[in-house]
Amino acid sequence: MRCGMAFRLGLVGLCTSHPESWVPIIRELAAEKLVDMEVVAAWDSGETRPAGFAEGFCKQFSIPYAVERLEEMLPLVDGVIVHTTNWDRHMEQAEPFVKAGKSVFIDKPVAGNQKDANLFLDWMKQGYRVTGGSVMRYCKEVAQFLAIPETERGRVYTAYSSIGVDDYNYGIHGYAMLAGIMGGGIQSVQYVGSSNQKQIVIEWSDGRIGLLTVGKTAWLPFHATVTTDKKVYQIAVDNMQIYRSMLERVMPYFSGKTDVPPVGMNEILEPEFAAMAARISWRDNGRKVFLTDLRHDDAGYDGTQFALEYRRARMG
Repeated sequence: MRCGMAFRLGLVGLCTSHPESWVPIIRELAAEKLVDMEVVAAWDSGETRPAGFAEGFCKQFSIPYAVERLEEMLPLVDGVIVHTTNWDRHMEQAEPFVKAGKSVFIDKPVAGNQKDANLFLDWMKQGYRVTGGSVMRYCKEVAQFLAIPETERGRVYTAYSSIGVDDYNYGIHGYAMLAGIMGGGIQSVQYVGSSNQKQIVIEWSDGRIGLLTVGKTAWLPFHATVTTDKKVYQIAVDNMQIYRSMLERVMPYFSGKTDVPPVGMNEILEPEFAAMAARISWRDNGRKVFLTDLRHDDAGYDGTQFALEYRRARMG
């Protein structure tokens, strides 16, 4: 980042509603002096939007540069948010910025297979400023629950959540919320049946259990039921605040204001790994799958196919 000047942010991929929702919030945070940042450039892959979409987007949101080729963005920015719907292209699109020493946030799901996920973790190990994931990992309601002293709320032993729409692109929010509540240490995942949606049991290394209902249905409100050794808590998430909660947590690290990442390297991709293990478990008729069983050559969730379906749903 240039000394004494605002952090220059670029947007990579304009496939979803996230860019148009996040830009005004980032500007709010800048106006409130919580970050010193300006959105200066955007690029779109064209996978789910019509040709020329980036130019119209930049005009709508008063962003100076709509670039046609991704490499044109490199000298213009200090960091990027990768929003591209096709998660199989996340590492490819992020890598030039990572290797140039730029900050990178990869929107959910960060990766759809073990190979890409391990590349992301390798970047973290090498000291590059990369982070990412679901907004549900950062929601204020979970943070408020965890801020209650354990002597008062009790130790969490079981948490349940449900999530609709699909198994992975949206389903990842459910895995992320449970990971936010329970913390790191997911050991195994098991598909235990289906009643319209899939029922998933997630076990932590210390024996604690997360239960998730996930899969194609209507949109469902974000929520969790948490059982401790003292009480039962119902967590209802304010959907209007989730983006701001996440950006407040992530942007200080992303922009170099702090060197402490919002989620550590050992935990950041556990939601994705748990979802990958769940996929193998339901494919293998309910076999318990340990995260250590995940293989580099497993195709994982197909981001390219998802992007095609996303495009058809949007453009016909």
